[in-house]
Amino acid sequence: MIEGRDSATRIAIFNHKGGVGKTTLTVNIAAALGELGYKVLLVDSDPQCNLTSYLIEDSLVTDLLNESDSKDGQTIWSAVKPLVEATGRPKRIEPIRLNQRNLSLLPGDIRLSEFEGELNSRWADCMQRAIKGFAGTSGLSEMINDLANDQRAHFVFYDCGPNIGPLNRAIILDCDYFIVPAACDVFSARAMFTLGHSLRTWLTSWQMIMKFAPDDIYLLPGKPRMLGYIPQRFRLYGGQLAQAHADYLSVVEERLETEVIEILRSLDKKLAPVTAKKSRLGEIKDYGTLVPRSQLEGVAIWNVSGSSVTQKNQAYAAFRQIGRRIVERVDASWKDE
Repeated sequence: MIEGRDSATRIAIFNHKGGVGKTTLTVNIAAALGELGYKVLLVDSDPQCNLTSYLIEDSLVTDLLNESDSKDGQTIWSAVKPLVEATGRPKRIEPIRLNQRNLSLLPGDIRLSEFEGELNSRWADCMQRAIKGFAGTSGLSEMINDLANDQRAHFVFYDCGPNIGPLNRAIILDCDYFIVPAACDVFSARAMFTLGHSLRTWLTSWQMIMKFAPDDIYLLPGKPRMLGYIPQRFRLYGGQLAQAHADYLSVVEERLETEVIEILRSLDKKLAPVTAKKSRLGEIKDYGTLVPRSQLEGVAIWNVSGSSVTQKNQAYAAFRQIGRRIVERVDASWKDE
């Protein structure tokens, strides 16, 4: 069996809970890595297309969606359509080179939901050792291999939708690492139970499937490590976390430890090598109007026009630190292999 691949490091900023700023984190972490000299391929794997809408003009988004079903289509749906229609391998498309340094984008598509529907039946086919099941389940991964190699990318970042559906299952099983974003509130704390339960189900099911997979077939690696977590959208008073946010942060870390990290470690200690507190990659405070402005202008928070220079510098420092920690932890984990 051919397991895994020799390609860019793949990361998903993943939490099935909505409203935790996954897309904003993805854009700004990728931009920080780009500033550090790393080439990043961004993959909009959310049918809502938030990442694509964030980074390119509305008129271009409209053109891409209108043409995606044609022979000249250039979205993620255009790429996986042959898998859905059972007409062949994924189509090779050319990612969009962004204005931000070292970043390129595989645009999203609302029709990706059709591929997600197909993945349910393909997963069942895998259970029956059917070749078409593995081809469908791993098709997106193989296509990303080609794109990442063409781009000579160091990192691939998936922007996942807020759910625990079959598409996110395939993406997480494809990733080398995932990062958990969390707001400092009770909802983020409660979400850790479902997150941990889903990860355990996906990983154990895939490991069973892999044992009985046909020989000489490409398989998703199925061993995503938790690279860390990022608390965000909190407020500071006198340079310290507001008390309510500090209290919730403590609860989030406790739940992350017991309901995600302990589950991963029970499967394989390498999947979660450190405690919740030590896994923190950085903190992103509430930057107020900088975030909607960055979404409107399609640039990293620190590159928006006008606004507070102090706040922009703080944002740049925070995301640059996260970028550096990601590189350090990835390098350290590969040395442990």
